[in-house]
Amino acid sequence: MSITGLISIALSAILIENFILVKFLGICPFLGVSKKMDTAVGMGLAVIFVMGLASLFTWLVNHFLLVPLHLEYMQTLAYILVIASLVQFVEMFLQKSIPTLYRALGIYLPLITTNCAVLGVAVLNTTKGYNLLESVVYGVSGGIGFLVAIVLFASIRERIQFSEHPKAFEGFPIALVSSALLAMAFMGFSGLKIW
Repeated sequence: MSITGLISIALSAILIENFILVKFLGICPFLGVSKKMDTAVGMGLAVIFVMGLASLFTWLVNHFLLVPLHLEYMQTLAYILVIASLVQFVEMFLQKSIPTLYRALGIYLPLITTNCAVLGVAVLNTTKGYNLLESVVYGVSGGIGFLVAIVLFASIRERIQFSEHPKAFEGFPIALVSSALLAMAFMGFSGLKIW
């Protein structure tokens, strides 16, 4: 795979096929952790790490265990086990090294295990037939796209707190309207042709 092909995969995962704003995967942490910028950045970095490693390990499990043993029908279960193990590792690391971020992320950190964006990247790597390098690039880029979306949304939500809007839109309704407008803005990238 050429460098332009890898750049194409990366830009596609970040902008054109953003997991949150285009594919609508990973909405729970997107809406739950995006009230403050620091927790949004922490969650985004954790997702980048988990998606990158999940792409690596699920590709290895698929190509060196499931395919040779003709157990392709077990992919989803195997991928969930790999992702759950990785999230446990991230959770233990954050609890020991960055306890304030661990407490700030709260319940949303273990929910990365069931974050459909993380499982989605593993399944899409298999579906698209990516090799190991392409899978890791797609996983890390998908995580970067997650980070971009959640940080943009957190900055919008922080500004909304100081703006005036109708009483009926206070709280969660204005967050949904804002996320819809952000998703519409990202749909503008859908016409982008990359090489």
